[in-house]
Amino acid sequence: MNELTKAAINLLKDLIATPSFSKEEDKTADRIGEWFDHYNIPFHRVGNNVWAQNKAFDPSKPTLLLNSHHDTVQPNSAYTNDPFEPKREEGKLYGLGSNDAGGALVSLIALFTYYYSVENPKYNLLIAASAEEEIAGNQSLRGLLSELPKIDVAIVGEPTEMHLAVAEKGLLVFDAVIKGTPGHAAHPNDDNPIMKLPKVLEWFQNLSLERKSDFLGDVKITVTQVNAGEEHNVVPASVHMVVDVRVNDQYSNYELAKILTESAPCEMTPRSLHLNSSSIVMEHELVQAGIALGRKTYGSPTLSDQAALECPSLKLGPGLSTRSHSANEYIFVNEIEEAVKIYLSLIHISEPTRRYAISYAVFCL
Repeated sequence: MNELTKAAINLLKDLIATPSFSKEEDKTADRIGEWFDHYNIPFHRVGNNVWAQNKAFDPSKPTLLLNSHHDTVQPNSAYTNDPFEPKREEGKLYGLGSNDAGGALVSLIALFTYYYSVENPKYNLLIAASAEEEIAGNQSLRGLLSELPKIDVAIVGEPTEMHLAVAEKGLLVFDAVIKGTPGHAAHPNDDNPIMKLPKVLEWFQNLSLERKSDFLGDVKITVTQVNAGEEHNVVPASVHMVVDVRVNDQYSNYELAKILTESAPCEMTPRSLHLNSSSIVMEHELVQAGIALGRKTYGSPTLSDQAALECPSLKLGPGLSTRSHSANEYIFVNEIEEAVKIYLSLIHISEPTRRYAISYAVFCL
């Protein structure tokens, strides 16, 4: 496993050196394919998504998905390093995508490779290196799922300091419109939509939804954009807003969209409903195994490919979330080394028990 970990770190260096912005991940997909070829592991490629299953895959057994993404955001303007130079310095490996989520991806690939040839495993392993995660695109994990075998539980690799994100907020984005009566600014107008804006903003500010989550807290609703008018002497017909809603695990996106569209003092139109919140029960084998390893549990406010999954899922990976999308992004090399060990221990000690239904059970190899 030590040799695989060293190889995984070298793979991460290659991925950093290869630009892979969302929808432009073809070269990093090629490099991941080269890894599987090197270890004689058959793999599939759908667009820029690369996936493989363990050698003794048995459809009658439950399946654990290992997933992380190889696309990146654009480097921000504050970079002083070359974002595509995998520079190693004082224990850090610098480079775009090193922390989000290259470290998690290569650690999971190493884990999968280690277990690939195990004979007669008690559960199946599935690895998916997904594209377009940063933009929740149609060719992300969400678009790949129809090509994959049935998944019973998943580990999604994102920077969590190898603590257990047992819940993740979903996302709803609304286009909102306050309507009024257009007219010349010189004439009286009691239906100016701009003058209605303060009360609408106050409504959003004071809105409190009753269902709270132990790990994710309240649903968070934020007005993030306001736009109205084009000419100084014309009262506009409408004010346009964008409303960002971070959904806890007590509401489905569909349910919350219905509440807001029916009660808000303006027209509300959701852009999509597919980025749902996700969670895994505390009693789940994976969670209990992680707690036994001394890992903490928490709720994550950031979105990931978990939003595409309907099965129980756990977000877990090396790195620190606040480094993501930052200038001079980096990950500590020892964080990757530690991650591989924790992933191995997490799966190894997930012993089967009779208490849990098979669709929720993760069995040791």
